[in-house]
Amino acid sequence: MHQTNLTGESAEYVTAREELRHAEIELMRHRERVADLRRRLPPGPAVDDYAFEEGPADLHAGDAPTRSVRLSELFTRPGRDLVIYQFMYGKQQTQPCPMCTMWIDGFNGIAPHVAQNVDFAVVAAAELPVLRAHARNRQWTNLRLLSAGANTFKYDLGSEDAEGNQDSTVSVFTRDSNGSVHHFYSVHPRMSDDIDQRGIDLLSPVWHVLDLTPRGRDDWFPALSY
Repeated sequence: MHQTNLTGESAEYVTAREELRHAEIELMRHRERVADLRRRLPPGPAVDDYAFEEGPADLHAGDAPTRSVRLSELFTRPGRDLVIYQFMYGKQQTQPCPMCTMWIDGFNGIAPHVAQNVDFAVVAAAELPVLRAHARNRQWTNLRLLSAGANTFKYDLGSEDAEGNQDSTVSVFTRDSNGSVHHFYSVHPRMSDDIDQRGIDLLSPVWHVLDLTPRGRDDWFPALSY
């Protein structure tokens, strides 16, 4: 199967490209197997109906009034699942994580599409005005932003340790017919001793674009200067 109509490709290049194509096909099939395993997870445990702090829906309307919103209230209607990105910001993480910020930049762009199927929110340990100030700077106008600084949500889900050090985490929740919220799935960047910082890379296209190039991602790390 030819990938291009270019002339002058060497036999060495064609052979290597075909080997790569088969590896890419196998990777795609393996991703589908992993996704199927994830979908077939048995019901997870019921969790506390944590209370978060939330400001006005309009990010540019200031930070008051604030309201308390329960985890169960983040489900906008029956039959929908809830995805929460846990932002490394607050407590011991006194500056917003550049990596998390890059991810959330992307989430803000795709939020209207995601909202067709699932509910989505960003939770941080930072105080609400601090979180919203950073969000205004990044123009995160499509996202629901919540502070969990006063509850144990992030600790219970493994994105915060006892000293208040933060980690990025993605968690998925379901709600049963009785209204109880269940934990379905969580994933962290560090998945094993030999996988550091790449456990949730599939949530951002940036590294995948870089990996298409001869230099790859190398030790690239996002900055907040743009």
